Amino acid sequence: MAVQELTQENFESTVTGNDIVVVDFWAPWCAPCRAFAPTFEAASEQHEGVAFAKVNTEEQQSLAAAFQIRSIPTLMIFREQVIIFSQPGMLSAGQLDDVIGKVKALDMAQVHEDIRRQQEGAAGA
Repeated sequence: MAVQELTQENFESTVTGNDIVVVDFWAPWCAPCRAFAPTFEAASEQHEGVAFAKVNTEEQQSLAAAFQIRSIPTLMIFREQVIIFSQPGMLSAGQLDDVIGKVKALDMAQVHEDIRRQQEGAAGA
């Protein structure tokens, strides 16, 4: 699957239209970002049914600000519109595959139930 470029205009539809979305926040001047790009591209070819997308933080500053991106590259993974993973720094191919495997294996009914309980607890506080 090809890596998609995310913008303010298509971010929400991409996250809501796919079960799992792996997002790489990057910038063209960032050497670690450029070094991570081939690993990210290769993973996009290996994980069928997973959307891979990149956010150029220079061009999409409002998205970077919305997700409080402080360092790049930052990898963020959404599943069923929930941020499941967010971590700055590069991952090796094996680490990226491992994280994606763990995201796929999550019991999302339990995740949604945990979120609901946290929200109820916060509302009662």
